Amino acid sequence: MMSQCAIALGSNLGNSLTILETTIKRLSQHPHLKLINHSPWYETIPIGPPQPNYLNGCAILETSLTPEKLLGELLKIEQDFGRIRQQKWGPRTLDLDLLLYDDLILETQILEIPHPRMIERGFVLVPLCDIAATWVHPITQKTIKDHLNMVDDKGVKLFRQ
Repeated sequence: MMSQCAIALGSNLGNSLTILETTIKRLSQHPHLKLINHSPWYETIPIGPPQPNYLNGCAILETSLTPEKLLGELLKIEQDFGRIRQQKWGPRTLDLDLLLYDDLILETQILEIPHPRMIERGFVLVPLCDIAATWVHPITQKTIKDHLNMVDDKGVKLFRQ
């Protein structure tokens, strides 16, 4: 059975645009994933310690993988791009977050769906709204667009090459 999921992509180390575009291509070629849509890229102001601005976006996928197996695939892709987890909210070559998985609510030691901070973050909600404005958050029962209207998104600007 296929499920729909939403993921967030971000990068602020290396050639972020190439990393993100290559990641989208890799996701689209994965045997257990089907790329439905992805947002444009946004340049965003970082949260946390001083670091370069990010490029962020979101993608909608269909998958036959369980949420835990999908998370494993996302972590593997991060590692393939040299992701090293040293500092909370520190700079990174690639960050992939599983935001939503159908209307599932899940909390385990390694995975929380929906992503616990997604509705507070303009850099997630702006690109997600581009491709899934009407997706209803399974806990709040509000749409992505409703949540976007409640956050500060001033630090999120459409990326122009």
